[in-house]
Amino acid sequence: MLRRGFKPGSRRQQLGVLVGATVSIGLGQPARATDEIQVYNASIAEVGQLTIQQHLNYVALGLKDPPFPGGLVSNHSLNGTPEFAYGLTDWWEVGFYLPFSVQDQKFLSDAFKLRTLFVSPHAEQRDFFYGVNLEFSNTTPPFAQTRFALEVRPIIGVRNADYEFIVNPIVDAGFGKLGELDFAPAARLARKLAPDTFLGFEYYADFGEIGNMPRLADQQHTLFLVTDFKLGVVDVDFGVGYGLTPSSDRWVVKTIIGYAFPVPGSDSSAGGHGIGGPVNPMSHTSTRFLQP
Repeated sequence: MLRRGFKPGSRRQQLGVLVGATVSIGLGQPARATDEIQVYNASIAEVGQLTIQQHLNYVALGLKDPPFPGGLVSNHSLNGTPEFAYGLTDWWEVGFYLPFSVQDQKFLSDAFKLRTLFVSPHAEQRDFFYGVNLEFSNTTPPFAQTRFALEVRPIIGVRNADYEFIVNPIVDAGFGKLGELDFAPAARLARKLAPDTFLGFEYYADFGEIGNMPRLADQQHTLFLVTDFKLGVVDVDFGVGYGLTPSSDRWVVKTIIGYAFPVPGSDSSAGGHGIGGPVNPMSHTSTRFLQP
């Protein structure tokens, strides 16, 4: 990160420090917009079903310096995205995002994201489940130094009647001369407290560029205390996160509110599985009562 205060010295020394800082910025970690903070659980919408979720994340106390020249400062920013998802088969779902950020009373658009999600069929009814999500991003300059990016998110999880453990070993790829390949895993451990009510921990990290990872203090590691519940037909996910390293935002509040439209031609009174898709990490109505 660019240091603001050079010590007195020769012009050549100052120029060398400036060039070194600029190179460090150019090769450092790309900005990671917090428009969605989630662990994917391989649950998807039913065939022919449309779902909508709204992500909102507020950085109550965060980094006060931009990740690169002209980049967004995360401190006191509100970030989010609506997500629209549609079930094509019992193992394939597609989605569309419109990420944004509100900072200093200014609304900033991060263009759009498209995703395609492949999972083990009826993952919500399995004790062991898996899948992979591919997400293409068209980003704007305040959010990233690269115009296009790709997220590859494997999904591996296990559950029983009381607990679930899910890992998303994510790899982010930025395209262009400033692009790099980052390792940014996420994980979740949650316990069922009551029907449609879960409590647990979620962990999110950005280890940095694969093959050139910075020291631990310069990595991003955040631990969230989360809960998931239903309000009528609406699924709610709420969490408070604490940054564990100096390069992490210190306090972050996240929420996801989702609704699944009835499947055309089906009897909605018979019950579906609530929110499909991975955006709300928990969807609790299931014949086995094991769906996350």
